[in-house]
Amino acid sequence: MTPSEFPLLDKTHVSPLERDIEKYRSGFLMIFNKPYRWTSADVVRKVKFTLKRHFHGELKVGHAGTLDPLATGILILCAGRATKSAEAIQSGRKEYVAEITFGATTPSFDLEKEIDATYPYGHITRENVESVLKSFIGLQEQYPPVFSAKYVGGMRAYERARSGEEIELKPSTIEIFDISLTEFALPRITIRVQCSKGTYIRALARDLGLALKSGAHLTSLTRTASGEFKLEDCMEMDDFIRIYSDK
Repeated sequence: MTPSEFPLLDKTHVSPLERDIEKYRSGFLMIFNKPYRWTSADVVRKVKFTLKRHFHGELKVGHAGTLDPLATGILILCAGRATKSAEAIQSGRKEYVAEITFGATTPSFDLEKEIDATYPYGHITRENVESVLKSFIGLQEQYPPVFSAKYVGGMRAYERARSGEEIELKPSTIEIFDISLTEFALPRITIRVQCSKGTYIRALARDLGLALKSGAHLTSLTRTASGEFKLEDCMEMDDFIRIYSDK
């Protein structure tokens, strides 16, 4: 099924659901603006707990595509039998707005880990950046960050990386449909990226630093679109909790 075939709970349809849980087991979607530093699993747990209290019964809840803890923006949650369609729902094109900082790298390619090396960046110009960004458009092989949710030997890569284990991930085929520079203020730039499922913007920041003969890491990330959904569609977690806790 496609997202449009399921009932939707979003910013404009956040009034409390009827308490008849059987009515909703056939499935519905919820669109959230994920809070900063919440994991995707944190959101699922909180929503599942809130709905359990509302319905006085269990309802299966899962997410359709993770979002890093240090990112904000669209997180699609599936409830009831919609969870069986999570893979199809998350397959749509994604859009991100990302701030990237040149002159330093981190092991996680973002702010999760401390800076591990510094590099010159004064040679970078707006023209350099715009030219290099164009070279990323199209199908390509991307090496995911070791601090990622990829499975390695039955464990998440980030679990192995955080324990100090040296791991190497295989590249994944991704596609960048469009990428543009929206702000240039060295050492920081802001870009807008439209890409396929499975694209790591943290890895894109790493590769952009390498391409510009410097180092770089991601310092801010917002998912602004996922398939047919836009950031302006999203519910805020605080509003969802308040509305359902009041009933």
